[in-house]
Amino acid sequence: MDATTTSTPLRRRWGLLLIATAQFMVIMDTSIIGVALPKMQADLGFTPEGLSWVFNAYVVAFGGLLLLGGRLSDLFGARRIFAIGWLILLVGSVVAGAAGSAGWELLGRAVQGAGAALIAPAALTLLMMIFGSEPRELTKALALYGAAAPAGGTAGVFLGGVITEYVSWPWVFYLNVPIALLVLAATPALMPAGGRRSGAVDVAGAVTVTAGLALAVFGIVQAPETGWASATTLVTLGGAALLLALFVAIQSRRAEPLMRLGIFRAPNLAAANVAQLLLGAAWIPMWFFLNLYLQQVLGYTAFPSGAALLPMTIVIMLGMIVLAPRLIARFGPKTLTVTGLAVLAAGMAWLAMVRPDGSFPVDVLPASIVAALGMSMAFIPTLGTALSAARPEEGGLAAGIVNTSYQVGSALGLAAITALATSQGAGRLGDLTALTDGYSAAFVGAAVLAAAGAVLAAVTVRTSRPASQSQPATTA
Repeated sequence: MDATTTSTPLRRRWGLLLIATAQFMVIMDTSIIGVALPKMQADLGFTPEGLSWVFNAYVVAFGGLLLLGGRLSDLFGARRIFAIGWLILLVGSVVAGAAGSAGWELLGRAVQGAGAALIAPAALTLLMMIFGSEPRELTKALALYGAAAPAGGTAGVFLGGVITEYVSWPWVFYLNVPIALLVLAATPALMPAGGRRSGAVDVAGAVTVTAGLALAVFGIVQAPETGWASATTLVTLGGAALLLALFVAIQSRRAEPLMRLGIFRAPNLAAANVAQLLLGAAWIPMWFFLNLYLQQVLGYTAFPSGAALLPMTIVIMLGMIVLAPRLIARFGPKTLTVTGLAVLAAGMAWLAMVRPDGSFPVDVLPASIVAALGMSMAFIPTLGTALSAARPEEGGLAAGIVNTSYQVGSALGLAAITALATSQGAGRLGDLTALTDGYSAAFVGAAVLAAAGAVLAAVTVRTSRPASQSQPATTA
């Protein structure tokens, strides 16, 4: 560790602030674009099906490259990879903000996701380097780090509305530029340098898993237009399956793989990752289509739409920080996981009752609060179960896997639910009844995924002793 950067409490606190900022920004970049989507669709010519790729391009790159980001951090030093990640995020933000077409927008978002995939694992590694030798300080640091995720989600929703309404949507991306420059300037002085170690980078594994995920999402999004049984869809999804199978084969033969497959033999690890995957697959489509319902059916402009989602995101933040740790200590992670997913499913089923002539207080607010409560209850225990299931020396790998599960679930879930919603009328702009039918179908589909997660968690997660501690949230 570079003693000159962590020797004083003041520098340690500033270092923690920098790490929390990284977590805040990585999560904010997933939520800040939601309110801006309708204006981006109009300005850049996105189709209703293609619009989901503004989110998916970021998430697929982020989720597909997280394991590689962790590996690079181990090999070349966390501080170096942290800084490179911010530089890549800055470049992607400029491209996304300046985009004049859908293709350039998606390229910028993918570059942003690649930068985030380097930042996230490096940030957690740096936190452990600074505070790992002092358990009490580490607990406080992890609490702030965990709180940064729901805070980023909340800020993204609200800022996205303010910026889109009163400035213009490109500034939801340009906002990253000054923050990235400040972080890059402060990193050498505040972050420990760490050391490099010998080892191989599994480039083939990173390429196959990222390409496989992207192809799977693309196939699902395009299926409503080309037909589920068409040659195009079958070839695309078949190619995705082949690439993902190739990734597994590569991992089984590599001496230093991105992901050691034997780790899934740890009790509860696979079950917790499935729960996280289904949680992401249910939550992100709900958030995506709720934004569209508010603007395209209820007629909200960008700022009121962002403000309308604030109660939901505040409930998530308070639930994760205050409520979930206490409930885990009292009832145990399995009970809270199952209950949280069931409550999330109930909230989404309630949202499915939205009407073409509905209102926010009746059709959105109570159901979204219930869904947010379920999300906050389920997320922390599934994450904690996944992290605690691995051996201590594989904690970083376990964190990378569970982050990947959530991001992959988010991308595939959004692709599948978008296909469902479009088939039920979500693409017919101006027809409020058709739009509402499509969004209602999306909420039903999300509710089914959450309910499936609750059932699978009840069957597969082993009961463990309630633990008073909670794990830091790394996604939202």
